[in-house]
Amino acid sequence: MGFEARIDPELREGLALYEALGITAEALTAERLPATRVHMAEFLATALAEIPPNERVVREDRTIPGHDGADVPVRIYRPDGATGTLPCLVWIHGGGMIVGTLDSENIACDRYADAVGCVVVSVGYRLAPEHPHPAPVEDCYAALSWAAANAEELGIDPERIAVGGASAGGGLAAGTVLAARDRGGPAIAFQLLVYPMLDDRELTPSSIEFPGILSWSTAHNRVGWAHLLAGRAGADDVDHYAAPARATELSGLPPALIQVGELEVFRDEDIDYAVRLLRAGVPTELHVYPGAYHAWDLTSPEAAATVRMVEERIRALRTALHPQTAAV
Repeated sequence: MGFEARIDPELREGLALYEALGITAEALTAERLPATRVHMAEFLATALAEIPPNERVVREDRTIPGHDGADVPVRIYRPDGATGTLPCLVWIHGGGMIVGTLDSENIACDRYADAVGCVVVSVGYRLAPEHPHPAPVEDCYAALSWAAANAEELGIDPERIAVGGASAGGGLAAGTVLAARDRGGPAIAFQLLVYPMLDDRELTPSSIEFPGILSWSTAHNRVGWAHLLAGRAGADDVDHYAAPARATELSGLPPALIQVGELEVFRDEDIDYAVRLLRAGVPTELHVYPGAYHAWDLTSPEAAATVRMVEERIRALRTALHPQTAAV
């Protein structure tokens, strides 16, 4: 049975968004990438123009020092009128390590701040190929460290910080969590890994199962990893901050929720990572959504699978970041 025939019927119309974007693997080459980014930003701006901001959430833009002193933009989301100390979610956008902006995350981060009752720090990390590894993950780690170091000013509890992201952002979130463990902090209470991009090596069946599909295909994935690793994808010495699936020791990491679709390149590496976390003694929840392709929640926000997925994220974050309330 072919890819499209296996798709959840509620999600099939969402593929039209990928077709409208026209983001082929060829459009992500170094020569064409700048124009592709402009096209994607314009498309996103038009699509979001009629969606008003959540009035219950206040946004604030800042610039913080990233890796090697580079300027990194962050956008802070806070429930309007909230008092006292709140938990924090450091959120990392997707885009194959090569595209994506803070603006693309406004709807998701508004929802997290409002529904979870937390401060969200969204990270505008630098992108490959202009800034290959380790710049992206180190920018994310710098944002995490900045949030923890400025917890009092930000009104957050440094003992209740989660790190999360989607797609490339999920991979960067996993890498940031590994770095925090290896470097002795900051403390992280939870990791939310939404269809994370974890492995550059194409070792799993799903990594080559979807070579030319709409959505994120094997061809797209190869381009993303090639840009991030400066042409060294698959090399023996790629570290686990770039490709968290390469980590040989997963003990001592915070609890995790991993969400992934049945019909996407990342399926098997995400399942494998969840199994290895469990074997290392890390409390881990894994959800695989039948008939779902990569980033289906963005293309089909009203579908039952999307509603369930978002509800599961919110519940997991509430449980991790408001443990006293969740225990009642």
